[in-house]
Amino acid sequence: MISEPIKQRLSKDRPMISITLRIPADVVESMKAIAPQRGFSGYQALLKAYLSDGLRRDEAQFLLSKEARLIAALKKRGVSESLIAEAERDIAA
Repeated sequence: MISEPIKQRLSKDRPMISITLRIPADVVESMKAIAPQRGFSGYQALLKAYLSDGLRRDEAQFLLSKEARLIAALKKRGVSESLIAEAERDIAA
């Protein structure tokens, strides 16, 4: 089951906001050099990928992992997959 925040993150029509970010010139030059090697069209796309990767890692550690740890603990204590799935459906409704 995909959580609501992840469903929203996958949506292509999410509202966007423009920001101004001051980054040292040498860092931008490094990103410009690395971007094509990583398959990105430019440094801004690479920067967005870096932000996204870091955010997803932190979300998994700080937001999403509680649910995953709870499910793992329930399984360890013998709670069946079907019962866990039933409980997930209950809270999704």
